[in-house]
Amino acid sequence: MAKEKLTKRSVEQFAVKEKDYIVFDSDLPGFGVRVMPSGKRFFLIQYRRHGRTRRVMLGQFGPVTAERARRDATRMLGNVRGADGDPAALRDQERQSTSVQELGERFLKEHVAVRCKPRTQGEYKRAIELFINPFFGTQRTRTVTPADVADLHGTYSHIPYQANRTLGVLSKMMSLAETWGIRDKHTNPCEDIERYPEHKRERFLSAKEIQRLGEVLREAEVAGTESQYAVAAFRLLLLTGCRLSEIQTLKWAYVNLEENELDLPDSKTGAKTVHFGQAVHDLLEKLPRADDNPYVIAGKIEGHYLTDLQKPWRRIRKAAGIEEARIHDLRHTFASGGLLVGEGLPMIGKLLGHTQIQTTARYAHLADDPIKAVATRISSQLAAALG
Repeated sequence: MAKEKLTKRSVEQFAVKEKDYIVFDSDLPGFGVRVMPSGKRFFLIQYRRHGRTRRVMLGQFGPVTAERARRDATRMLGNVRGADGDPAALRDQERQSTSVQELGERFLKEHVAVRCKPRTQGEYKRAIELFINPFFGTQRTRTVTPADVADLHGTYSHIPYQANRTLGVLSKMMSLAETWGIRDKHTNPCEDIERYPEHKRERFLSAKEIQRLGEVLREAEVAGTESQYAVAAFRLLLLTGCRLSEIQTLKWAYVNLEENELDLPDSKTGAKTVHFGQAVHDLLEKLPRADDNPYVIAGKIEGHYLTDLQKPWRRIRKAAGIEEARIHDLRHTFASGGLLVGEGLPMIGKLLGHTQIQTTARYAHLADDPIKAVATRISSQLAAALG
């Protein structure tokens, strides 16, 4: 096997080949780096114990520096030469004893905190703390079976949406447990569990309901019973079709009144541009900018956005007589309005920021309403002619 002094520069320069290979350090016997066909590189140590060759991975080059890997290798190889030092055995013992709760902690720290957005982090943490940990407790990850997962899933059959989301989180945890060597490959116990059917709620405000909502918003604004920023948020949600988080966290720096655009650096689907009409332009132009606050929907705390719009919405919708309507239904109503004026699904999807036409397709039935109206007028005329 090749040997070379392992430094940041030398590890970066190792060629990528069709098969993985190992280069060992010329100064520290047993310390090496494995170069994968994908281009990734992993530090490791290799030693013999009781006549067997053992290897222990130290981490991926990049997140783990060559200097840190060398220090860890020196310490671990030094332990091997002691009376009872066997890093591989200690690793295997730790993997065997890892509980579901411990796996969840590692999952949140090493995967969720690094790869997921804050809102998703909160959802994953909630699923683990409220549903997964209470069910499995200290059960070892390796011992979780499909029957165990089916029991967990069935426990929350009365709330199918939450049951499915929890199953999804647990499945990802178990998949990473395989990657981390805690479970054997291809043993994910969640794979064969069938999700519960979910029925998407599609609530659209009618013209009369929108009119009543507008009246209530005006009254709340004039009387000062609701924050002017809360009122503005509800109007913006209806007039732009944006998601609640996009309007709540909207900064003035993202608002381009000259081009009638909101340039969002981040959203559920990544960076996007929201185009808006004159009504939104006028609303934003008249909305006061709070001193020393970068947010359009300014909160009571200096420098923060208004975090709670659910309570004012409950008061507003009750006064408007639409108590079953959710804030998200304002986005649905914007989509329905586009279809009612004759716009096609691709354009509606673009306005809403959908990345897949299937997401917009659930509004398709609304496009039939104008057609039905025309059919009614034609049939009425023909019926009158028939007498």
